[in-house]
Amino acid sequence: MNNTEHNTENSEKRFTFGIEGMTCASCVRIVERSLKKMDGVHFVSINLGTEKGYVITDPDISFEDIKKRIDSTGYKGLENVPDAEKVEKDFRAARWRMIVSLIFMIPLTIGMIFHMSGFHLPWFIAVEFAVGAVVLFWPGRFIFKGAYIAAAHGHANMDTLVATGALASWITSFLFLTGIDISSFGSLSVMLVSIHLTGRYIESRLKYSASGEIRALLAMRPKEASILMNGEIVKAPAESIPVGAHLVVRSGESIALDGIIVEGTGFIDESMITGEAERVFRKVGEEVTGGTILEQGSLKVEVLRAGDDTFMARMIKLVEDAQSSSVPIQAFADRVTGVFVPVIFVIAIIAGLVWGLNYDVMRGLLVSLSQYIPWVNPDAGALSTGVFIFIAVLVIACPCALGLATPMALIAGSGLAARNGLLIKNGEAIQKAGEIKTIFFDKTGTITEGRPAVAGTSLDDKTLGIVLALENVSIHPIAESVKKFCFEKNITADDRITEIEEKAGTGVFGLLNGEVVSVESPDNPDLYSSLMDAGETVFEYKRAGILQGYISVSDPVKSDSAAAVSLIKSLGIIPVMLTGDSERTALAVAAKVGIERVISRVRPEQKLFAVQDEQKKGNMVCMVGDGINDAAALKAADIGIALGTGTDLSIESADIIITGGRLSSVPAAINISKITFRKIRQNLFWAFFYNIVAIPAAFIGVLHPAIAELCMILSSINVILNSISIKNIKIGDRADPEI
Repeated sequence: MNNTEHNTENSEKRFTFGIEGMTCASCVRIVERSLKKMDGVHFVSINLGTEKGYVITDPDISFEDIKKRIDSTGYKGLENVPDAEKVEKDFRAARWRMIVSLIFMIPLTIGMIFHMSGFHLPWFIAVEFAVGAVVLFWPGRFIFKGAYIAAAHGHANMDTLVATGALASWITSFLFLTGIDISSFGSLSVMLVSIHLTGRYIESRLKYSASGEIRALLAMRPKEASILMNGEIVKAPAESIPVGAHLVVRSGESIALDGIIVEGTGFIDESMITGEAERVFRKVGEEVTGGTILEQGSLKVEVLRAGDDTFMARMIKLVEDAQSSSVPIQAFADRVTGVFVPVIFVIAIIAGLVWGLNYDVMRGLLVSLSQYIPWVNPDAGALSTGVFIFIAVLVIACPCALGLATPMALIAGSGLAARNGLLIKNGEAIQKAGEIKTIFFDKTGTITEGRPAVAGTSLDDKTLGIVLALENVSIHPIAESVKKFCFEKNITADDRITEIEEKAGTGVFGLLNGEVVSVESPDNPDLYSSLMDAGETVFEYKRAGILQGYISVSDPVKSDSAAAVSLIKSLGIIPVMLTGDSERTALAVAAKVGIERVISRVRPEQKLFAVQDEQKKGNMVCMVGDGINDAAALKAADIGIALGTGTDLSIESADIIITGGRLSSVPAAINISKITFRKIRQNLFWAFFYNIVAIPAAFIGVLHPAIAELCMILSSINVILNSISIKNIKIGDRADPEI
C-alpha cells in the first residue's frame, strides 16, 4: 500500500510510511528523535517489527519533508509501506545470506575443533583469515553497511556491536600471520556473522508470520468485478471501478466494493465485519460492504465508496496504524537503549583493559574456570585474553530483544484484535485497558440495535410531512426511522420549511411561514409514562412553541448487550448508561441489560463533562459510542471505543473500533489489550534480565563470544515467539481469557 496522508477534523495530517535500514531499538530511537525535532510534528511512532512509521503533523508538512528528515539520519524513508511481497522478499534475502555464511562456517568450525584438539593444521590460520574475509564482506556486508550508516551519522546500533566484534576477531588472524604474539580468533568472526545472519533470517521469518492478518485482509479484497456497462456485463479490475458504477454479483461471488443494493436480494456472509458466522439477508436500499460474500441470491449494487475510501481499505489502514503505534512503557526501554550501545562500548573497553593490564593477578580465576568451562584458556596471554573478553562483552549486549519487545507484541495483539472484529488504533489504549474502572455507554445504536422504528404517532399525514422536512437534515438513527415511516406511507416532505437547523442533543428546528416548528424531547415526560416504561423514545412536534402531537420510536436492545454488560461487571468495571434520551426510557432499557447507573437527558457537551467528572475522581474511564454527539466524550475518555457502524467522526475520535456492531466486543477489546500489555511486560522483563545476567558473565570471561552471540539471538527469538503466542489465545465469553 502507498503512504497514506489523511486530513482530520482539526486540519492535522497523518502519514503512514515505510523505513528501510533499521536493525534495532537504537535505530528506531534515532529516527524518532529526529522527527520529533521537526517544527509542526505532534506525534511520532516508529515500529521496528513492521518497519513502518506513523506521524501526525501540521497541515503544511508534506511527506517529502518527513522523508528528508529520515534520510538525514542515514535510514531511508519510503512512500510505500512494506507490503507482504516486500516482507517475503526480505526474509528470502535473509535466508540466502544465512545459507551462504553457514556453507563457509560449518567446515571452518570443524577445522577449528580439530586444530584446537591437538591435530595441529599449520595452514589453518591463513584459511581463517581468507574465509573470514569472504564471509564478512560478502553475506556479512549488510551488517557493516548498517554499522557504517550509524557511524557516519554520529550514532551506534546493534550492527555496530556485531561488526566491531567480528572485525576485531578477524584482525587477530591478520596480526598472528604478521608475527605478533596473539591468539587468532578468525574463526570466531565467521561464527559471529553466521549466527547473527541466522538470527536475522529467523526474525524475518517470524515477522512474516506475525503480519499474516494484514495479508489475510488484503486477500479478502476482490481483484476484479463484473460491472454493467452499456447494457452488457464486463469484467474490470476492482481498483479501477468508479463510484456510481453498477456491480453485478452472482451467488458465491465476493462483493468487490462498498455500495447499495439497487436490485435483487440475497444472503450475505458478513463474518469478516461482524465476526459472526450467521449469514445476513439484504434487500434493495440496504448497504453492502466490499469483501463480503454473496452466498445465495443475485444483486445489482451501486458503488458508494471506492479505492482507499472503502471499509476494507480503511480497516487495513487502521490495522497498519495500530501496528505502528507505541505504548508508554516503551518510552522507558527507549531511554535505556538510547545510552545502551555507547555504555556497552565503554564497558567492553574497560573489561578488555582490566584483563589485559591485570592478567597475571587475575589468571588464577581463569585457571579455576577452565576446570569447568572448556573454552576458558588460562594460558592465552594478556593481549589475547583482553581481546577475547572485549569481543564477548560487545556481542552479548546487543539490544535487539529490547527493540522487539513492544512492536512484536503490538503486531500480534492487533492481529488477534482484527480476527475478533476489533481495530486498536492507539497503542496507549493497550496499557490503559487494565486500569479501566468505569465504562460509559451511549444508548441508541450502542446498547440498542440503532435501527429504531416508529411505534406510534398522534400526527396526521400533513403534519408528518412537516416533521419529515425537519428530520431530513439529520442522520440520527431515530430521524432515519421517521424517514422510513413516511416513505412507507408515501408522505412527502413539506417544501415550505426553511432555515432548518439540528441542535445536537436538543432537536431539529425550522421556520414555517415565519413560525418556529420543531421536533424535540418532551417537556413533561410523565405524559408518556406508559410508552417510556416500555422502552420507547418519544418526541414532540411543536409549532410556535405549542404542542401539536408526538411520535414514539422503539429501538430493540441488541441480543448480546445483556451478556456483554454482565461480562464487564465480572471484570470489576462499573457500566454506566449515558444518553440524551428521557430518564424513564433510559431506565427501562438499562433494566433490560443490567445497568444500574443511568445519566439521561444529556447533551453532547454534558457527555464530555460526565467523563471528565469521573476522571476527576481518579478513575480510568472508557467511553463507548457511535454518533457525532459521542465524539467529544470518546476523545476525552482514557479509552474511546467506537462502533464501526457509526459515524466517521466517532470512529476518528476513538482509540478502538468495533468493526461490527456487537457490544460483546467491548469486553473482548479490554481482554485483548490486557493480554497484549502483559506480553509486552514479559518481553521487556526477559530482555532486561538477559542483559543483567549475561554482561557480568562476559566480563569475567565465562561466555565465549560465539555462545554470547547465540544467546543474544535466542533472546530475540524468545521475545518474538512469546509475542506470537498471542495468536493462540481464545477470546470467548469469559472474564479470564485462555492464556
